[in-house]
Amino acid sequence: RYLPYEMFLPFWAKKQRVLVVLEAEFWFMLFSVLRVKGTRVILLNARISQKSAKKYLQFAWFYKKLLSNVEIIYAQSQADKNRFLALGAKNIEVIGNIKLAAEIKKTQEYKKPDGELIVAGSTNEGEEESILKSFIEYKKQSDAKLAVVPRHPERFEAVYELMKKYADKNSLTLSRFSQDREFGSDLILVDAMGELNNIYAISDIAILGGAFRDDVGGHNPLEPAYFGCKIITGKHFFHQRELFKYVYHVQYVEPDEIHRALMTCKELPPSMVEEKINLEPIIKKILEK
Repeated sequence: RYLPYEMFLPFWAKKQRVLVVLEAEFWFMLFSVLRVKGTRVILLNARISQKSAKKYLQFAWFYKKLLSNVEIIYAQSQADKNRFLALGAKNIEVIGNIKLAAEIKKTQEYKKPDGELIVAGSTNEGEEESILKSFIEYKKQSDAKLAVVPRHPERFEAVYELMKKYADKNSLTLSRFSQDREFGSDLILVDAMGELNNIYAISDIAILGGAFRDDVGGHNPLEPAYFGCKIITGKHFFHQRELFKYVYHVQYVEPDEIHRALMTCKELPPSMVEEKINLEPIIKKILEK
């Protein structure tokens, strides 16, 4: 990842009142140039994963210099604070993950189908097959439907072909959500953007993608928890570890354990979020100078 045209920033960048940078975006030239021009640089929702920390520590001298341009770091957790301290950062305050302050809402109302609706949300390549295999087994004992929502729209066609293979082999019906906006089929490919919260709102179980592979880091669990879905996800959720701390009744499983987790859902209460944060004092501090 890179900041396009970073080398030209000394010529293009103009003084701003404040630069707020989110999470783990650390740009040496951006921070240095704007700080010299009198801009206040603030890191908000700042995090460093355990995996990244090992790499950063090998270049601690560089990150110490980079972070010296930052006025204050609002870290997601105490663990993140400790990692920033190890890199030589100063003036760090732990505020929690700002996603806990976000308003979660749906934009459309859809009719809930008869029987259970399972949504596989934000799936990545390689995850859909394990989910489909598990669903086929589960459906032998349950009147359920599965909606698959790939993380990346460029994969819609490939996922549809995979779903078609399973539908044909097991005599299941298959539809594209973009064609009828309904959930009447056994398998539904959600080939539309911005619909996940609307589908969580009528789903019973959410299989949250991004954590069944070891190179993605998981996806946000707050949305399915907010709508009362029973959440199943993988064990590789290192980018979302802080958020999962606030979500209760989640099953963390390997890909070959998804069927068992689906069966266990019958005995579990819905997942839920038990904490919110108030960002108003932080915003006031950022704007007051």
